[in-house]
Amino acid sequence: MPSENTKRIAKNTVLLYIRMFVSMVVSLYTSRIVLNALGVEDYGTYNIVGGVVVLFSFIRNALFSGIQRFLNIEMGRDNHEGLVKVFNVSMSIHLLIALLVIIIAETIGLWFVNTQLNLPAERMHAVHWVYQFTTVSFVIGVLIAPYHASIIAYERMSFFAYISIVETGVKLIIAFAILYIGFDRLISYAALNTFFAFVFLAIYRYYCLKKFDFCFYKRIWDTELFRKLLDFSGWSLVTGVANVGKSQGVNIILNIFSGVAVNAAAGVASQMSGAINNFFFNFQLAFSPQIIKSYAANDQSYLQKLILQTSKYSYFLLFILSLPVYINAEAILQIWLKQVPEFTLQFARLSLLYILVDCISGPLWVSIQAVGKIRLYQIIISTVLLLNLPFSYLLLKKGFPPYSVHWAAIGLSLLTLIIRLFFLKKLLSFPLKIYLREVLLPIIYVSMLSIPVPLLVYNYTEGVVRLVVSILVCVIVSGAAIFVVGTKKEERKMLLDKIAALLAKFKSSSNKSA
Repeated sequence: MPSENTKRIAKNTVLLYIRMFVSMVVSLYTSRIVLNALGVEDYGTYNIVGGVVVLFSFIRNALFSGIQRFLNIEMGRDNHEGLVKVFNVSMSIHLLIALLVIIIAETIGLWFVNTQLNLPAERMHAVHWVYQFTTVSFVIGVLIAPYHASIIAYERMSFFAYISIVETGVKLIIAFAILYIGFDRLISYAALNTFFAFVFLAIYRYYCLKKFDFCFYKRIWDTELFRKLLDFSGWSLVTGVANVGKSQGVNIILNIFSGVAVNAAAGVASQMSGAINNFFFNFQLAFSPQIIKSYAANDQSYLQKLILQTSKYSYFLLFILSLPVYINAEAILQIWLKQVPEFTLQFARLSLLYILVDCISGPLWVSIQAVGKIRLYQIIISTVLLLNLPFSYLLLKKGFPPYSVHWAAIGLSLLTLIIRLFFLKKLLSFPLKIYLREVLLPIIYVSMLSIPVPLLVYNYTEGVVRLVVSILVCVIVSGAAIFVVGTKKEERKMLLDKIAALLAKFKSSSNKSA
């Protein structure tokens, strides 16, 4: 069983990697078109106004993780009746949450946009339309969450990969469309995004109704399950609030101190680092159901192996992508954008460092959530994450540059990694010495060995040659360092055997065609 699960994780990772690569390329190109079409001021306005609604995303994210966790627990127990109850109770909760979001958005949220944000006075008419469209889009996202969680719980990554590529393609179509629309481009952009959100809700619902017999919504009520879902999700909400404070809250602080131009720079950098970070998100989608199922089945040895391997390879796979982008960030931004907002380069590089640190923690918090005893964990982690707000405020108040907010984010992310390790030890008797030896030390060694040679190549080359050669050198050097230093003997043997099998298969098919 563990070997079959490992193959499934590998297959799902490949599918999601392809999805990530296509999405990354198209998303970066789309951002360039949208930035040029809207202009720096309107692009920054869209990011900050949309960010107010995204403040409520912690509700959706917390419930999503709760649904997936409970679905995977019931799957690990082979309990179909439990699956039906989990889906229907969670859907009822999401309908209530959607109503709550509308009420808050149209009262407190609207007041905040009108009175607290630093927005161009002449664009307030467009701001109000963007806010309403973004609110509707967000509510649709809340309603999609139970279907999305069901797809991930059942590890139907092929569908998820395909629909994500289609979503990315639609965003590209929208970006081109606003270039030719005579009406206000900012309003048109928000309206088109909302329309297609409806379309994708219909697609997700149709797929789940066709593939999963437990996804038909019925008026099933289970008070005990409702309490458990809300209890688990309620404590996840605490961390969700902190994560929103770390991202959108800091974005608002940047707006207050520096205006929409800096929001545009932060938004572009977020697109750049987010495109790369999507790979880790995809990899996490591939391994998180297996972590939860192995815990539910009480397979401790496989669970420990999963935690060690996914922590290490999350970093390695992200590092291979991030290193060439970090070193060549200036050239990439110049090629990607016709106009590069001030501070974008610094925001982009620091964002890459942040996601590299943060990705190591993914398997840790998934494992802690699998256990379910998360109250104290969520309180401590949330407190640390919320420190981003006062630290960012103080740094900007003291006159540090806008991108200094990422200094605080990186330091606090390191602290949360340490805290998660200690919780893992407490809840699962996880051996920290083994984690240090098999995860953290290989990560440090690979990083130290991979950086010097690409930097030398970058410093002694110029123009297009510098960009192409340095990217190739980054991939080759970091790949070699991972293979030699970052993997164990049995992992290297398994990789070589896989490559040999693929080459033999390719040779055999070539001979047959000849």
